[in-house]
Amino acid sequence: MIAPFCDARGIPYARQVLLAEHTTFRIGGPADFAVMPRNPEEMGQVLSFLNRNNMRYFILGKGSDILAHDKGYRGVLVLTEGMKALSAEGDRIYAEAGCSMASVSNLALREGLQGLEFLHGIPGSIGGGIFMNAGAYGSEIGTFVESVTWADRNGVLHTTPGSELSFSYRHSFFTESGGVVCSVVLRCSHGNPVEIKEKMQDLDGRRREKQPLEYPSAGSAFKRPEGYFAGKLIEDSGLKGFSVGDAWVSEKHAGFIVNKGNATSEDVHRLIDHVTSVVYQKFGVTLEPEVRFLDE
Repeated sequence: MIAPFCDARGIPYARQVLLAEHTTFRIGGPADFAVMPRNPEEMGQVLSFLNRNNMRYFILGKGSDILAHDKGYRGVLVLTEGMKALSAEGDRIYAEAGCSMASVSNLALREGLQGLEFLHGIPGSIGGGIFMNAGAYGSEIGTFVESVTWADRNGVLHTTPGSELSFSYRHSFFTESGGVVCSVVLRCSHGNPVEIKEKMQDLDGRRREKQPLEYPSAGSAFKRPEGYFAGKLIEDSGLKGFSVGDAWVSEKHAGFIVNKGNATSEDVHRLIDHVTSVVYQKFGVTLEPEVRFLDE
């Protein structure tokens, strides 16, 4: 079991961890175990143990794009929240996987480094951002990646240049390989701190104006179909405000599905299926969920 392994190495762990407390949707039942490595070396040790023992596990950062099952998860959550080393030197920023994207953006501001302003309002971790090549307002994090240190299934650590990580829209080497992001080096350029702060404030204001930040959600519910905008397709299908239980298509931005109280994963699944079906019937466009599903 995971407990003796963690006890022997002093790695923090817990039993019956509620997924609703670790996802921005605020949905999900208890996971059997959660283990919290504190650095890349401990992450490697944890992955090696879990794979040697054929144990089911899931890597979870801030859970900002996850819909967890109402019954929880029969396995081990590997939480990156303890991996928070963050520093800057020259035009480079080093961040471990558990750092919030907002904290990385704030450090860039303090150091007078420009380009990462768009990260400030994205609620996920930097590890998750690298995994899915997070982007907003015309920028993507993959553009700034100099290198990533990651762990394979055997717990062996590798460091790979960003140019070899196959970054594209909502995709990276890690979405296909099973490798686990442990830390990243981002390379920026020096800029005017006043202008950097003004841009961050402008983007934050645009988010507050257009996105339903007052409700729990997993961000954009659907990927952008080529040649279209998912939110506009959904709105033009007459689905703004459509609900299943407490899961609603946001009246503020139809690309978001929000939890207006006690939404279940079943509510959200049914709503996603309905939206996908209606949009296809009206426009012949198949929407692909951006939300990742964590089944029991």
